Amino acid sequence: MCYKNTPNILTIIRILLTVLMLIIILYGSSIFPNWIDYSWINYLACLIFCIASLTDFFDGYIARIYNIKSKFGEVFDPLADKMLILGAFIGLLILDRANPWAIFLILSREFFITGLRVIAASDGRNVAASNLGKYKTGLQIAAIAFLLADLFPGGTLLLWCATIVTIYSGYEYTKQYYKS
Repeated sequence: MCYKNTPNILTIIRILLTVLMLIIILYGSSIFPNWIDYSWINYLACLIFCIASLTDFFDGYIARIYNIKSKFGEVFDPLADKMLILGAFIGLLILDRANPWAIFLILSREFFITGLRVIAASDGRNVAASNLGKYKTGLQIAAIAFLLADLFPGGTLLLWCATIVTIYSGYEYTKQYYKS
């Protein structure tokens, strides 16, 4: 039997990992000894980001399997998701590894859809997550991981693919909202 607060605990862990990831990105070269190659700091930030991303998957999975719902989870799970993505994008901007326009477009869509969901909820409607929204999240996570690790030049291409899918999924959400 699953402990009823496990999804909420995973959400809190995701928030804490986001803060840790941003500290590593911003201050890693000051925190770690000089003999540690900076690429290892990149890998550590990427690893923390990937673990935090996995908590997003597992908190939702556990909540669905065991039918666990809470007000905390309803509010803080999506907030923790946004904090993780925002924290990673801020770090990537500071490191000059991500295009500011791509990040602006992605974050603008995220804030717009969040606002749309709040309006829908106040009207008693639900704008449910679609499969396209899940692909969008997967592409964003992949792009961020590649850009944080600074291993593969395709990270920028992944970021623009994520941007396109993000904008299109925002269009789909908006269309679904107006149809309902």
